[in-house]
Amino acid sequence: MNLNKLLVFLVVAVCLQYSTSAQDQIESKEFGGSSINTIQSVVPFLTIAPDSRSGGMGDAGVATSPDFNSMHWNPAKYAFIEGDGGVGLTYSPWLRNLVNDINLAYLAGYYRIDDRQVVAMSLLYFSLGNITFTDPYGNTIRNFNPNEFSIDASYSRIFGDHFSLGIAFRYIYSNLTGGITVGGGETKPGMSIAADVSTYYENDVELFGFDTKLSWGLNMSNIGTKMTYTDTEDPDFIPTNFRLGGAMRMDFDQYNSLTLAIDLNKLLVPTPPVYYDINDTLPNGTIAESGETYIKYGKDPNVGVPVGMVQSFYDAPGGFSEEMHEIAYSIGLEYWYNNQFAVRAGYFHEHQSKGNRKFFTAGVGLKLNIFNLDFAYLIPTVQNHPLAKTLRFTIGFDFDSFRKLNRSDS
Repeated sequence: MNLNKLLVFLVVAVCLQYSTSAQDQIESKEFGGSSINTIQSVVPFLTIAPDSRSGGMGDAGVATSPDFNSMHWNPAKYAFIEGDGGVGLTYSPWLRNLVNDINLAYLAGYYRIDDRQVVAMSLLYFSLGNITFTDPYGNTIRNFNPNEFSIDASYSRIFGDHFSLGIAFRYIYSNLTGGITVGGGETKPGMSIAADVSTYYENDVELFGFDTKLSWGLNMSNIGTKMTYTDTEDPDFIPTNFRLGGAMRMDFDQYNSLTLAIDLNKLLVPTPPVYYDINDTLPNGTIAESGETYIKYGKDPNVGVPVGMVQSFYDAPGGFSEEMHEIAYSIGLEYWYNNQFAVRAGYFHEHQSKGNRKFFTAGVGLKLNIFNLDFAYLIPTVQNHPLAKTLRFTIGFDFDSFRKLNRSDS
């Protein structure tokens, strides 16, 4: 492999979030022409569903019941988790339809301080396989394993009986080149500090004669500094994200329950504007010149993080309809029998002009004494999709169950 393969890997990384094809282009009447206008950010691995439970429910998880992996979806959920502590580990071979050495691993755990407070930590690690760098003559310079990771710590607390707030802090590290010189300039690892602010609400009601738990959640994640891989280029936005959703779990009897969850998701990153071409006539009557950029539709994306977050709600060059296209949605179902065996299914939808990720998911879960085992499988709606055959495996360890098991043995 040479530098060209590195470029392929970088494109693949972007495709994790923004995969498209020419046949998916649409006619945009708002600003004319055929356009795919995906929102661009670095470290898109932060937006990947890292666990098997939500991965089997169409990537829905902001308002589902709390579990080991709530850090990614909504840290505020930890405050309502049953138990004093636990840890979960997820592994996923990623993009196996394209290459065989990209992997995602996720380790998350929590500890209960008291009845109202919980702290948690997680590690998300993304390996992009092995790269062999060569010079223009094909001579090997070095081998390198591009990798990215984030380390999170969170605190959540219950207020009242049904409501909780959570805050998480995140360190992000991305090393895609190993410091090699590219295009005449030295590269370096990208680093960023970010935070999540989240809330969660749940309440028990009776619906259609069945005991039902209604919940909703909100998480604004990756609110943090921009990132750059060189000292000469302007830094880029990380994927600051807004996630809102609700869930309803209905208990039909002591053995059977069904959960329906719906998430809405929007990146709080500026939308790329449409620029005038060289030699176009500008509104002031002058001619667009080479070396200068003139915005035709949309807003200037070169702004600070707070401005970019606010601007992301109204800066799409296609107006309101394009802003609505930037909202992706997830729908998930989860059936539990006797709180021991689960079957899951879901659907994820992203507009074709904003990445065109559309896929179904399926999964199963099993509780065995102190362990939880979960499995998820992704099914794209189009053939030869980069995410086809994506698998996720999760194992969880419950401290409370372990203590109960020890007491029963003694």
